[in-house]
Amino acid sequence: MRHLHGIDSEVGRLRTVLAHRPGAELLRLTPRTKDRLLFPGLPWVARAQQEHDIAAECLRDRGVEVLYVMELLQDVMEYPSARAEAIVAVLGAPYLGERLRADLGTHLAGLDPEDLARVVVVGLTPEEFRPGRGVVFGLLDRHDFVITPLPNLAFLRDTHTWIGPEVAVASLEPARQREGALIRCLYRHHPRFAGVACIYGPGQEPLDAGDLLQIAPKVIAAGISERTTAAGVERLASRLFEANLATKVLAVPLRQVPEGTRLDTVCTVIDSDTVLMFPALGYVLQAHVITRVDGELRLSRPMPLLESMAQAMGVEALTVISTGVDPPAAAQRQWDDGGNALALDRRVMLCYERNVETNARLEAAGVEVIRVPGSELGWARGGPRAMSCAVSRLSLAGAAQPGAPALTIAAVSEAAAPAVASLPGAAAEPAVAPAPDAAAPAAAAATVADLARARAR
Repeated sequence: MRHLHGIDSEVGRLRTVLAHRPGAELLRLTPRTKDRLLFPGLPWVARAQQEHDIAAECLRDRGVEVLYVMELLQDVMEYPSARAEAIVAVLGAPYLGERLRADLGTHLAGLDPEDLARVVVVGLTPEEFRPGRGVVFGLLDRHDFVITPLPNLAFLRDTHTWIGPEVAVASLEPARQREGALIRCLYRHHPRFAGVACIYGPGQEPLDAGDLLQIAPKVIAAGISERTTAAGVERLASRLFEANLATKVLAVPLRQVPEGTRLDTVCTVIDSDTVLMFPALGYVLQAHVITRVDGELRLSRPMPLLESMAQAMGVEALTVISTGVDPPAAAQRQWDDGGNALALDRRVMLCYERNVETNARLEAAGVEVIRVPGSELGWARGGPRAMSCAVSRLSLAGAAQPGAPALTIAAVSEAAAPAVASLPGAAAEPAVAPAPDAAAPAAAAATVADLARARAR
């Protein structure tokens, strides 16, 4: 069976999504290990799995095919070339000494496909590795790992994104490099993705896929953050232009946002003319448009993000729905902001039920909101979009070409909430309309004049 893959927007009807159901790798988290594993807390694993299953079922109810990383990894571990690639990704860890690396390589080579797929994700402790010998192994503490687990793998949108018919695999920080390597291995070797090319990959300039938005056909917005460097954006833009996958790339420095924030938590595309954003950031963030002229990359002067996005999206009016969370409170109230929602279609969003204010504002703007629980999935501050990677969407390539934009802001504050998808055996909490936010209505009702004043400041 031939499968069609690729996306040219954030909002075309979702057909296929790749996800990783949280597993035993989260059981490796302890108060002593969570920080070095880059995870902020100790989630209740069984509940996180229930929440993930509910979200997946909501997707299937809407006709979305859900693929799972572990199942696909088990498939590709049948192939010698894929096995070798996965094992190399593990053995490249700098903390392994020569003897331990050799013993570990022999051990991994002898595992069956299912066990190998599990170990490269879940990890391996000294107690579980009986063949271990040598100085490095002998000095390992019982809280150390022979192979570190990957508790952040569930946040698949960090690791990669589809741009047109090709995959951009992220180049993450060293502690997470193996995530990208395994995803690249999956796409290189699984028969379902035969012929799919990777436009970017691990080991190159730092690039987090959560900083990438396909805001329109052949137009990419790329945040420059602590996880994504200008050099990474430059290399990605160059490759996209060479492959004719982009006509312009919007480079967006994220200097005004809290540390660790990515572009996909700042801005979510709701429709071809509508986005969801932190209220004030829509006025202060700037974008540089990267184009290619005569084979050379050209960088424009900065312009307001909203203006550059509207122009790129080819709309006369870009509507901005306020999240209802003001930037000064965002660091403490990020849990209650739905800025990382997943679009199932135009104006159909999958959101955590805890995003009460944002969900209400979306509905008041005519957006259908599908609520799912996320109390445990939200431990690492990632929403439904971060928990998945769209593999296939219906194309928006027939959309209008960019024109001169006008900006409007949707004034949305209250809405009634529909029923919530609930955990098995748990009573759904009643929907609560949000209390008015004194600052939000002013931001939500802002006009072009407000934007002009913000630019002047």
